[in-house]
Amino acid sequence: MTRFTIASFNVKNLIGPEREYYRFQSYTPEEYAWKADWMADQLLTLNADIVGFQEVFEEAPLRQVIAETDRRGEEANAASIPDTTKRYHRKAIFRKLAYGSYSEAELAFAPNLNDTGEPGKRRPGLAVLSRFGFEGEPEVIQDLAQPLDIPMACLGEEEDAGFYTLRRLSRPILKVRVPVGDQVISVFNCHLKSKLGEYIKPQGAPYPPETVLTAYDAAGRAMGALRAALRRMGEAWVLRRAVLDELEQGRPVMVLGDFNDGEHAVSSEIISGEVPFRNYAWMLRHDAQHPGDRYSEAEDTQIREAIDRVRLRSAEKMFLRKSLRDVVYTTAFGGVHESIDQIYMSRHFDPDWHEAVGKMHYYSVFNDHLTDGSHPEAPYNKLASDHGQIMAHMELHS
Repeated sequence: MTRFTIASFNVKNLIGPEREYYRFQSYTPEEYAWKADWMADQLLTLNADIVGFQEVFEEAPLRQVIAETDRRGEEANAASIPDTTKRYHRKAIFRKLAYGSYSEAELAFAPNLNDTGEPGKRRPGLAVLSRFGFEGEPEVIQDLAQPLDIPMACLGEEEDAGFYTLRRLSRPILKVRVPVGDQVISVFNCHLKSKLGEYIKPQGAPYPPETVLTAYDAAGRAMGALRAALRRMGEAWVLRRAVLDELEQGRPVMVLGDFNDGEHAVSSEIISGEVPFRNYAWMLRHDAQHPGDRYSEAEDTQIREAIDRVRLRSAEKMFLRKSLRDVVYTTAFGGVHESIDQIYMSRHFDPDWHEAVGKMHYYSVFNDHLTDGSHPEAPYNKLASDHGQIMAHMELHS
């Protein structure tokens, strides 16, 4: 039996001090020191074997945080983990409390192709940290070799209604293959397009007219939100296609990151795949010739298996269903608490599947630092992160 943990950590704009990432936004040395200190503590608390990071502008600050985490972990182990001279050193609790070093871990960083490097015009990438290392080279998906054309049709008509084209993702998708025990798991880390509207700047104009809030354009702002949603869903489909490539090869898959949508949002459903109906035998066939022309029981079994074998499971929902616990949220804004960060996994980790190679036995959420500003006594999160961190505790069968 091999146990491991996998976590998702949106670090919220990690960049070195006095480096302008967005317009007029940067960290003073003191602010950066506070942020790095908080991150090291959070990473120490997570103590995860595999971590997917989002919103990383530069690799060096992340490596510095990891090194500081190791230093604190060594101090914590020296202070609280008994050495072999103690008669109680074999107690299982100490194995769980011990910090595991990242000194031999591997880090894969995927910079954003949209990052110009110019002050105020930076764009974040993402990274994966693995104590198990990687098998093969990490793969970055952002520029699409073949542009994604999404054809549209007029409802009730055969006419072509144009199409939406996606040539580059707003942020990269990072795919790594991680050897754990006797398995090699395909892990995808993603950060889908945010809900912030996309507005088009007219030629020669200094900025898009929709950004002038003193001349509020409700319809234009709604169109910007529509563009953002289209891009997010298109990016979700690109990720889904990459996931299917792995599943078709029989590989266990885990997908984590910032989906910028809740678990029941369209982009999440695109990534995870549809949930099969309980029974297709009652359903009218696609080529029905009469009212009683339904799918057979054999076809029902075939259809449900075809859907289920490529469907991803939400770690959050698997945990809530088992524990009846309902305190999972990874963002708080305007009084609304929701989960936009997810860990999904293929049925290789679903205990209800007879060929499962492992299972999740616990799910942790680190969200005590979250506040939307309505509670001034809450921990200060401006320099920390506006996301809660999530971690799945996994177990592989022998």
